[in-house]
Parts: sequence; C-alpha cells; structure tokens
Amino acid sequence: MRISHHLDDVTVLAFAAGTLGEAHSVVAASHIAMCKTCRENVKEAEAVGGLLLSDQDETAVTDRCRAATLASLDGVIIRQKSVQSTSPHDVPLPLHRLLNDQPLATLPWKMRGPGIAKFDLPVSANSKTRLQLLRIGKGRTMPEHGHGGEELTLILRGSYTDHTGTYRAGDVADLDEDMEHQPFVDSDEDCICLVATEAPTRFKSIWARLAQPFVGI
Repeated sequence: MRISHHLDDVTVLAFAAGTLGEAHSVVAASHIAMCKTCRENVKEAEAVGGLLLSDQDETAVTDRCRAATLASLDGVIIRQKSVQSTSPHDVPLPLHRLLNDQPLATLPWKMRGPGIAKFDLPVSANSKTRLQLLRIGKGRTMPEHGHGGEELTLILRGSYTDHTGTYRAGDVADLDEDMEHQPFVDSDEDCICLVATEAPTRFKSIWARLAQPFVGI
C-alpha cells in the first residue's frame, strides 16, 4: 500500500503523549496501523518523551504524578501493540474492534442524501468529538465546506481528490479549522472514510447549510 498523506507532527506528538481526543485517537491509530512511516514517527515521539521524563529531578516528582505517568505509559504500550495489525476484513484493528467484527459492507448505513451514507461510531458520553464512517458514491462531489475545528479523515476504500491532492486507501487528511475544500470521489468505487470531528462541518452553500440538520454531517 502506497501512502502519500500522513499525520501532522503535532498530531503524532499528541497521540504519543495520550492527549489526542477520543475520536481523533481512533482515526490516528487506524492510520498508524496502515502506515509504517507514522508508526516510526510515533515511536520516535515516545522515545523523546521517555528521555524528557528521565531527565527530570526525581525528588520533584510526587507519587501521584509518578503513578499517573506510569499509567499513561501503559496506555501507550497497549496502543502501540494494537495499531500494528489489521482485522480479517482488512480493516485497521482499532476500527475493527468498534465494529464488533462486522465488515464495512454489511453495516446498517443510513442514507443522508444522494450518494451519501453514514454510520455513527460510539464514543464516550463526555467526549467532545464525533466519530463516524462516511460513504460517498463514485463520481460524487461534496459541497464546498470548512471545518469548525480539527478534523481527521482516513480513507479506507476508494479515493477522492481536492485542491491539496489525491487521497487513497491509507491516506489521512489532517485538517484544521482554516481549511476549506471540495472533495470529488474519483475512484471506480464508493469512497469510505473514517472521520473524527470537533464541530459540525461549515458548508458554504446556503442549500447545504439548510440540509445539514437532516444530513447530520
């Protein structure tokens, strides 16, 4: 698999430190499972974090702080093991676990417009982020839009193109709130993406904004 679009350095550092939001962590871990380059970047970030910890004055670290640090490192080890394999359905393992071993094709997709379907994935009740799968029909163009916060989009099937390039299976679009684009599905199959968002999409067209409460994107 040839991957051309990777996680931003800031996202890699946040993932390694365990400070990335819940939904964004799932997308990042799923990409890392597919991407050797980002796996190596995460390992380097974790190594740097370990060196910084070892350089601290040990007497200045409280028992509570030490316990919290060890607990976070345990989480990093578990996460590192979980991102290095895929499921029998060729779905990244972090996503596979949320799908309860169900293939993408058999999910109860909800149609949200011509050629657009979505499937909401569970996040904790207090999470400020949203996680969903989007399926966009081949030849479809999404309305031009921006993002109300940080958004991570991992391509699982098919491909799309916008002014920043072409995104294929394994590629991740690591977008901030200043980014505006209009993706066009240019593959011979539907494009299926795993998307984590902090806020609703900001559509530029008035018609898209009016339809947004019903579409749920």
